[in-house]
Amino acid sequence: MIAFDRPGFGHSERPRDRLWTAQAQAAFIQQALMQLDVTRPVVVGHSWGTLVALGLATGLPADVRGLVLISGYYYPSARMDVALATPAALPLLGDALRYTVSPLTGRVMLRRSVEAMFAPAPMPDRFFDVVPREMLLRPVQIRAAAEDAAFMIPSAAHFCAHYATLEMPVSIFAGEGDKIVAPEAQSVRLHRDLPHSDLTVMPGAGHMVHYVVADEITNAIDRMSADPDTKHLESRMSVDGVPLTIAD
Repeated sequence: MIAFDRPGFGHSERPRDRLWTAQAQAAFIQQALMQLDVTRPVVVGHSWGTLVALGLATGLPADVRGLVLISGYYYPSARMDVALATPAALPLLGDALRYTVSPLTGRVMLRRSVEAMFAPAPMPDRFFDVVPREMLLRPVQIRAAAEDAAFMIPSAAHFCAHYATLEMPVSIFAGEGDKIVAPEAQSVRLHRDLPHSDLTVMPGAGHMVHYVVADEITNAIDRMSADPDTKHLESRMSVDGVPLTIAD
């Protein structure tokens, strides 16, 4: 498996030499895959990362073996969180906010925000041991999150016109109690629009549904990665069919 932190998240950077739309991020990751000699990956995306996964699938569909989409946003809709987050992406004003007010308010709201992402399931006790608060509240990551919020609705509007052209297998996962994106309006609707898809909506899970259905997601990746002419998985050193995860 190859796991990419999208630009501005994790330990990655987000240069200001372009607009980091979902299409631009997909093209950037495609360049990285070419440098790594990766061919026909199974692409796994969670949350905003599903838009990047769809960018890879619609831009170079023959090169994507399969898609695993988790808690994604696929169709444009009015969102209050987008309006609230966008000011931090603006030049000058956003710079001032990211180095003064935003880290302070973010620290106050962070635990509640993460709990909302897991709800109705509980947040793991060690979550902030693995994902430090300081990493989440860096000015560059605040800018990345704000820019992503600004591009989220137009990216979904762009990709939804291409869903009918997707011919690779797609596995869709969502939490029934997701408070971030509505499963019925997003994941269930996408499943209806994709003839080569399967859908799992997990009761008792929220936006972080992959913590609850990790085995089911792994099985979906294994099915797509397997050689269709064999009945079992074999140990492989080849990069062909490697799972690719795109995360925040």
